[in-house]
Amino acid sequence: MTVTLTNGTLTVAVEPLGAELHSIKDPHGRELMTNADPAYWTGHAPILFPIIGAVQDDRYHVDGTVYHLAKHGFARRSMFVKVAQTDTSARFELVDDAETRKVYPFAFVLHVEHRLDGATLHTEVTVTNSGDRDLPASIGFHPAFAWPLPYGRDRAAHRMVFSDAEVDTVAAIAANGTIAAERRPSPLDGTLLTLNDALFADDALVFDPVQSDSVTYGAEDGPQLRVDFRGMPKLGIWTKPGSAFVCIEPWDGIADPEGFAGDIFDKPGIHRVAPGATHRAAMSVTLVE
Repeated sequence: MTVTLTNGTLTVAVEPLGAELHSIKDPHGRELMTNADPAYWTGHAPILFPIIGAVQDDRYHVDGTVYHLAKHGFARRSMFVKVAQTDTSARFELVDDAETRKVYPFAFVLHVEHRLDGATLHTEVTVTNSGDRDLPASIGFHPAFAWPLPYGRDRAAHRMVFSDAEVDTVAAIAANGTIAAERRPSPLDGTLLTLNDALFADDALVFDPVQSDSVTYGAEDGPQLRVDFRGMPKLGIWTKPGSAFVCIEPWDGIADPEGFAGDIFDKPGIHRVAPGATHRAAMSVTLVE
């Protein structure tokens, strides 16, 4: 059952499947997220866990045993339980079971919390290792925002402004979804990314590492969205050319390097969570008018 949160400034809708944010509306009821056109992509804002991107051939190794895991992991297709709710916040929980252990042989408790504060939506994800051995995990966010935003500006007028200067190359995605050895020139002009479909002809732009801790998106002379992601070391920007959305994706992990065949604990971007410990990732979205 859809969970609705509102504070008079923002109204959001969250689905228990994936604890996924499906809608952010401004004070006038205008939708700020994707229209989820099935001709392009039906996602809204999936939570990425326990991996981000693809593992080589959808397979990975734990102590010599091979497991199969689809791109971005299983949390986005798992049914969460709502464990707390107020008018402005909701907390969801996913606990390992026989199905998750078929693809991820670890004990965990995953929490996703969405919380409104004025014109800001905060989302926090925590994974707690409830087992007796180290837990390998990455957490990522994948929100898809309306492109164009509903403020009368053309799609071509939309851009992103990074909070800091970035390195002059970005990671490239190979045909199988892994990270290619050769990097691409960065399309940034200083801190400005002018959006156009051609940027995404070869999949996402992957800033690894990302120096910024926020990106502001929209037309220069209209209301904008600021996405804050302090502490997240990587950032993906993605769309399907021709669609009506663009994703701003803070990650604390990344896809396998092309050809990687090592153990999951040796995978770049994997966090080793000790028994009883918790790993956290957070982002926020603010409407700037």
